[in-house]
Order: sequence, then structure tokens, then C-alpha cells
Amino acid sequence: MSYAVKNLNEGDRELIAFRVGDQEFCVNIMSVREIRGWTPATAIPRSPSYMKGVINLRGAVLPIIDLSARLGMKPAVPSQRHVIIVAQVYQKIVGLLVDAVSDILTVTEDNVQPTPEIASELQRQFARSILAIDKRMICLLELEAIFPETESEAA
Repeated sequence: MSYAVKNLNEGDRELIAFRVGDQEFCVNIMSVREIRGWTPATAIPRSPSYMKGVINLRGAVLPIIDLSARLGMKPAVPSQRHVIIVAQVYQKIVGLLVDAVSDILTVTEDNVQPTPEIASELQRQFARSILAIDKRMICLLELEAIFPETESEAA
């Protein structure tokens, strides 16, 4: 997939929107390196339950993370319809298993609402804000919070 980059107004952000289960999420487009089809992953013993395994990405070992399981939802059962969003988190490249990519969104601060106070601490940690766009509610994820630099921060 290739997309044209357009000029943004100051304060605008571009986000990639995708589905996980029946919910929509998005991440900053600047974190995304590529979007590719599902490739079966090789399991790694004693890895976290949300890690599907690893794939070979042009000679590099790429860990594949089941974003549904990482977010505390029902683990995905990957099929040919699933996609992998290759993203950079800190200095690491990871593959995020999602159901489908749906949109590239250009949002202004007016579209961004804080996560509701009734959300759990874990939800507020991963989901920094909610976007209300075209009668859709899209959760903006912070990849740095989902995948901390060290495992001790993941607790």
C-alpha cells in the first residue's frame, strides 16, 4: 500500500486507523514503516502470551504482537484477511497483528477528546485519547505505553 503525503496545517496529525475485533484504533502515521499481509509466525518458547512469534522481514527478525491480546481482548486467530502493521517503537521495529487497516485520518485538536475518567488505569495508559470522527469513536493508542522500553515498565 502506498499513500500520498499531503501538506498538513499546523496542529494537524495524520493517523492510521485499523480494526481489532469490532473496535477501531489508530496510531501516529510517523510510527508506521509499512503495512503487509499476514505471514505465519514462528513461535518463540516462553514468550509473552500476546507474542505470536517472529517472521523474516527482508533478513531481519520481526516480532509479531497480537494487538488484540496485548490490549486485553480475545486473542486473534490470524487468517489471510489479517494484516501486520510494521511500526517503530523507541528503537525497535515490531509487527502489530490487526484485523484490517481502514483509513488514513487527518485530525485536528478539535477531534481529540481525553479518555473518560471511568476507564481503567490500564485503558488510560494505552489509550491517551478518543477521536470522534464521522459518527465513529476511534481510540488513539500510544505505542510507547503498550511496548515500554524495558519489561519492568510493562507491569
